[in-house]
Amino acid sequence: MPEGIMGRKIGMTSVYRDGRQIPVTVIEVQPNPVVQVKSTDGPDGYDAVQLGFGTKKEKRTTQPLQGHFAKAGVDPTRVLREFRGMTPREVGTELRVEDVFEEGDNVTVSGISKGRGFAGVMKRHGFGGHKASHGTHESKRGPGSIGAHTWPGRVFPGKRMAGHMGAEKVTVKGLEVIEIITEKNLVLVSGAVPGARNSVVELLKA
Repeated sequence: MPEGIMGRKIGMTSVYRDGRQIPVTVIEVQPNPVVQVKSTDGPDGYDAVQLGFGTKKEKRTTQPLQGHFAKAGVDPTRVLREFRGMTPREVGTELRVEDVFEEGDNVTVSGISKGRGFAGVMKRHGFGGHKASHGTHESKRGPGSIGAHTWPGRVFPGKRMAGHMGAEKVTVKGLEVIEIITEKNLVLVSGAVPGARNSVVELLKA
């Protein structure tokens, strides 16, 4: 069954293994309390484990969520996420990084990418732009033609144009757990993971 947990992206550094320099992302994985367990036999109709991450003041938590956390016997958390297909665990227990991963495991990491605001086609899609000479005027970074003449008389859906860039869920597969520092609740994952510093990421065992 796919096992998962949530963590906070700290930043990037590098470590040395067998004479090789390996770029790694440091993720702080504080214990994730089990808030709810769903099963196919219950009213939900599917298997999932709901985990919490981060602390949140009770006065800033809505009353329905306060009851939800009180039923589980855990303090209010800032983030709630479901992980489908996980091994059922007792509600109220805490899931730690060493309970899910071992050094050498392959993991899939998901997070919200950095928001870049409204971006043009060169930045957003890697367009080459127009010529810098031969009469080009005030359109060096423009998209060029976006459609035809009378037929079809419209812009086809999916046309790559300027627009909002980033701030969307991105998943990176095939990363390796290089090291787990248990006493500091840290896990070092090879390569880069999506998101800004201090953003919440999901780690799934591949």
